Amino acid sequence: MEKTLATNSFEVFRKVPDVPPEELPRIVDHYLIEKDLAARLRHSTRRERTVLYSTVYNELFRRVPDHPQLTLKEDPTQRQATVGRQLKFLSRFLKKQSVYLEIGPGDCALAARVALRVDKAYGYDVTDELTQDLDRPDNLEVIVGDGVNIGLDPDSVDVAFSNQLMEHLHPEDALDQVRSIFRALKTGGVYVCLTPNRLTGPHDVSYYFDVEATGFHLREYTHAELKALFLGAGFRRVSSYVEGKGYYFRCPLGVKLLTEHLAWKMGPKLREALVNRRPLRSLLNMVILVARK
Repeated sequence: MEKTLATNSFEVFRKVPDVPPEELPRIVDHYLIEKDLAARLRHSTRRERTVLYSTVYNELFRRVPDHPQLTLKEDPTQRQATVGRQLKFLSRFLKKQSVYLEIGPGDCALAARVALRVDKAYGYDVTDELTQDLDRPDNLEVIVGDGVNIGLDPDSVDVAFSNQLMEHLHPEDALDQVRSIFRALKTGGVYVCLTPNRLTGPHDVSYYFDVEATGFHLREYTHAELKALFLGAGFRRVSSYVEGKGYYFRCPLGVKLLTEHLAWKMGPKLREALVNRRPLRSLLNMVILVARK
């Protein structure tokens, strides 16, 4: 899509957002900016990406000041409700003496809450744009890195967590980052990973325009793909969960893998119609995996 898009026309949208018509040009602008920046990442070398992740995200937040990751902080009630659900899920893996690592912590709202329950907490990100004004507990440390190498001592972390982070990694970096997380974990430690499912995507701003993600979701994953990635990094066991009404339930991974397999056998239109309706959407929309070292 070119920057000469007629932003007042519904024809530029594959799926028209449920917002007032005057908001549509803003969404198109966001899409064009994010797609342009994402293309820089997609076509970059590994060496270039050691600094490029930070560069493009800082530029995105500067050029899209109403980006959801920035405006979410303006709705504290909704934010705290989300953090509360995630904290409740993570609590089953945490102990008072635990060391916690969150990759891509955003504004660190969750990491700050977890820090009150554990011995030490780390937030790892490629930018500190969202945490510059953070009033954080003394035992929470924010680390800014290259997006791949975690940089913590081997066998030092009990619980690692990421929420909607994997899809932002360049596909060539994903295995290296997961290996870095694996090295940082203690034997018996877990990596809890939540990421949107490619079957129900795209899940970035390109949802309104494209069939496959073209924004900052550089690759979206299925359960099968992410399981293979974790096992390839060295994890010995992978289990899955589903979320329902704010609660997380253990779900046999085989059920999800079979459902995904059958969904891919369908034609694109039938698959999209089915996987975006309950109960399949509840089962598949988010990939929620726990990998144990």
